[in-house]
Amino acid sequence: MNRLYVASVRGLGVRHYSAAQVEVWAGLAPSSERLDALMADGRTRLVAVDGEDRPVAFADLQTDGLIHFLYCAPEAAGTGAADALYAALEARARGAGVPRLTSEASEAAVRFLKARGFTVLERRDFEVEGVAIHNYAVEKRL
Repeated sequence: MNRLYVASVRGLGVRHYSAAQVEVWAGLAPSSERLDALMADGRTRLVAVDGEDRPVAFADLQTDGLIHFLYCAPEAAGTGAADALYAALEARARGAGVPRLTSEASEAAVRFLKARGFTVLERRDFEVEGVAIHNYAVEKRL
């Protein structure tokens, strides 16, 4: 999933962020070992694969309703892979009685999530390795 994260950030992030912002964001990609450790904490982890069983999108849902990861390979953007993962996460949250979903969404992700009923709570401006970047705190009441 590490490679998919980096490919997503570099391939899709460039539409909304500068080259320097994309590179510092890509540098935040968790190692495969770190990602496996994160995913072993009880959260829901979903992966969409293509016809050759290669991962093209992945997402997670923490027990408190936080969607930490929702990344799609550039070549799979617009194919419905991320939409299917999101729909499954929301269904899982509803089934578990989670009252709201939250996320920290990039420019691309905020558009995707707003189309699915999320509202923007605030824009978050911060620095990563001296590079100014931003995302959005979003939520959806279930």
